[in-house]
Order: sequence, then C-alpha cells, then structure tokens
Amino acid sequence: MSFKWSPRTEKKHRKKEIVHEMGFQEENHQLQQDLDEVLHRIKNELGNSPDVIVRTFQIGNGPQNWVAAVYMEGLTDKEKINDFVARSLLTEPDDVLLQSSHSLSIFDVIKTRALTVGDVKVQSDWNGMMHAILSGDIIVLVNGFANCIIGNLRGGEQRSISEPQVEINIRGPKDSFTESIGTNISLIRRRMKSPKLWMESMRIGNVSQTEVAIMYLKGIAEDRLVEEMRRRLKDIRIDAILESGYIEELVQDQTFTPFPTVFNTERPDVAAGNLLEGRIVVLVDGTPNTLILPTTFSQFFKSAEDYYQRFDFAVFMRMIRYFSFLLVILVPSIYIAVTSYHHEMIPTPLVINLLAQREGVPFPVVIEALLMEAAFEIMREAGTRMPRAVGQAVSIVGAVVLGQAAVQAGVVTAMMVIIVSLTGIASFTMPGFTLSTTARLIRFPMMLAASTLGFYGIIMAIILLVAHMASLRSFGIPYLSPFAPFGLQHQKDTIWRSPFKTAITRRD
Repeated sequence: MSFKWSPRTEKKHRKKEIVHEMGFQEENHQLQQDLDEVLHRIKNELGNSPDVIVRTFQIGNGPQNWVAAVYMEGLTDKEKINDFVARSLLTEPDDVLLQSSHSLSIFDVIKTRALTVGDVKVQSDWNGMMHAILSGDIIVLVNGFANCIIGNLRGGEQRSISEPQVEINIRGPKDSFTESIGTNISLIRRRMKSPKLWMESMRIGNVSQTEVAIMYLKGIAEDRLVEEMRRRLKDIRIDAILESGYIEELVQDQTFTPFPTVFNTERPDVAAGNLLEGRIVVLVDGTPNTLILPTTFSQFFKSAEDYYQRFDFAVFMRMIRYFSFLLVILVPSIYIAVTSYHHEMIPTPLVINLLAQREGVPFPVVIEALLMEAAFEIMREAGTRMPRAVGQAVSIVGAVVLGQAAVQAGVVTAMMVIIVSLTGIASFTMPGFTLSTTARLIRFPMMLAASTLGFYGIIMAIILLVAHMASLRSFGIPYLSPFAPFGLQHQKDTIWRSPFKTAITRRD
C-alpha cells in the first residue's frame, strides 16, 4: 500500500516538528527507573541550563538507595528546600528506614514519613514532571522507581500586595491583585468563606503553559454559563498567554466593536461582589488584571465605593458618570454642529463672541477640533509612558502651555480649548477605564458626522451606535440589559442604587 502525501499530512508532520523543536511531547511518556538516565534527560531537554539545580542524596547503606532533588533556581524557595527537603533527606531517613516495616519501599517512606512538605503528590508522567519543575516545584526522584515526588515549594521574588493603581477609592479595602495567581485566589477566598465557591484550573499556551483559573459560586452562577466559559477556554489554541488581555480577546463574543464586552478589575472586593451576582471570575497567572464575565454596559459605571457609602451619594455619583460619558462623546460634535450649521440655536451675544474668536483662525471648526483632540491624546499618552517622576508634570504643563500658545497664535479658539479640556477631564470619571477609552474613540466619528450633516449627522450616528450596542452579547447576555430589554425589577442597581434594607433580587 503506497503512502500518498497531501497538504494536510504535510501540515500535520510540520506541527510535530515544531512541537519537537520546542521541547514539548505530544504524547505522555512514563518516567524511567534509572536515576542517572532521568537526570541526564532532564538536563538535555532544558539545554544544560545553569539554573537547573540537581542535588543527590544517599539514603541508608544500600548502594542503590540514591535520591535526587531537582528544582529551578529563582522559582523555588531556597530556605524551604533546606528546611523541609534537604535536612529531612540527610538526617531523618536512616532512622525512619530502620523503624519502618519491611513492606514499605524507600519511595513510600520518603513520601509519607521523610519529607515535611505540606503539598506533596506523585507523578509518573514525564510532561507533568517537566511542567512542575518549570513552575517552581521541587522534584524528588528515587533510583529504581518510575515515579517522582512533587513538592510545592514555589517561591522567588514576587511583588507584595499593594494599593490599587487604577481603581482608586477613598473608602474601602486598599489591597489589590498581584502577578501571583495563588495570592489572587487567596484574596478572594478571604472575603468569601463559603464551600460553594468553586474553582477550576487549566493550562493554556503551548509554550508558556500559563495557569488560568475560573472561580464561581455553585448554585448562583448558571451552569450553562460555566460550561460555556469552560468550553471557550479549552478551545484556545495559542503559543503563549502573557496577560489576561489575551484571554479577553479570545473568549469575547464579538471582536470588531469599540465597546468592551469583558470587564477587568484589579480589586479583590470587586471580584467578590460580582461573584455574588452570579458572574464568573477568570484569573491568569502573571497579571494583576482579573476578568469578569458576563459584562453589561452599566457595569462600567459602578464603583466599589458605591456600596461603601450612603446610597443617595452613590446615586448622585453614578448620574455624574453617565453624564460625563455623554459629555465625552457629544460635546465636541455638538459644538461643531452649532457653529457650522445651526447658528440660530445659539444666543446672539454668544454667537457674536464665538465669531469674534474665530477671526484669524485659518482652519474650519472640525479641523480645529480634530487637531486639539489629537494633541490632547498625544499629551495623555506621553504622560503615561514617561517616568512617573516627570510624566504627570510634563503632561499638565504641556497642556497649559500648548493651549495658551495655540490661542495666542490664532490657530485655535479659546472655546475649543475649553471643550477639549472638559471632555478630557470627564473621561476620567468612569471607574471602568476601558469604557473611557471607548468614549475617546467614539467622539472622533461623532465629530465627522457633525461636520457633515450637523445635528442630523449626530442623531444618525447615535441611532447607529445604540443599534450596535443592542446587538452585542456577552456570553449570551444582552449588553444593554437591564435597560434593553427593560426589566423594572432589575433597576435596583443600575443608575439607581437601592438601600441595603430594600430587598435586592438576584437574576436566576
């Protein structure tokens, strides 16, 4: 029977070559019993890297009773290794072996009675052992046994828990997520001591093997939602996951939209609150940004501080945020429309003042607005990327100097500087930073629509924008809910925040 080559076969063989070159095995391989062969293979697969530490010990008087401990320097806690592994293998096993029964093997004695590590498990798969080494665990190999003992002694340098950098509140907890997924899970569990808080973990990324965990409250989160989240994560095929933004883009329902359909936060209290509402929290190792699904439009206007202060003040601040969102996307376009097409809508003294300001300005009002908005975005980006010691000062001084110089040079009007400054400040009022970015993007096509058809262009753009938002879904949930479709019983925590004494119903 002859073998017929096909493009699919070529692609399959090429995939095997790539996987082999990266050092990953497609099939599970069992460990060998010879200790020297196993150690030699580990060193070869890791390129004889100097940060791979191998320590050997002789247990008892037998010539075959050799034990090796393997770990990665910098990923494992050295103090714990010396206290819980090295000291145990060097001092205790001889006495333990003499007192143990003859039915116990040296492997079982080391696993159950010699090591003082809390989290210990046995692994016979080669890929599982290599992943444990690269994750910072310590591997204990015993000569003559085709298994290894994995001890969780992960350590190394990690950033400590600090205050949030983006979601800043006056009242409330001051801790935030870190780059360690274990620390982030513990921060959530400290707030929710319930056996219904379930967690599932998996590894995503052919090369990075990044640990991704989902957390949800069993019985509150819908089973259909949990299953859909699990399926989408398992369907991801990518080489590496370096930040939660990779997961966000790969699991969202619709990619080509300016609106964020996945909420992210760095605050554990925000994650715990969303768990109580039946949502799913996705934690990614190596990033402090945690994803929350499903997401609605109103969620980006809620702050954790809304639930720590009086309800009336929380309602007032939410109204300010919604109003600020409308300011960002509409004020520049309205100014362009009334100055270009609808002078009759402006009071006569104000029209005379605006026309006097525009004398000598060489650009149409739409070009003037686009130039000022672009200059403001450049200064915002420069202030973000510059060192913190000078970034904020440079952005503020640059905005003041540039605006004053532009007005004195007759390039732009003073009213345009006021409008651009107002919209820029209003964009910072929204707790969800991603929605602030969306508003900044939307105002540019809104200004173009206003310069083309005036208020008719603005109205048409708003209709298209609302229609697009109504078509969005986040894991099957309408993006504009509970506004559209409207549900009166679900309006207790949108713009209005009901007092805690009022019964708050959970959507089932």
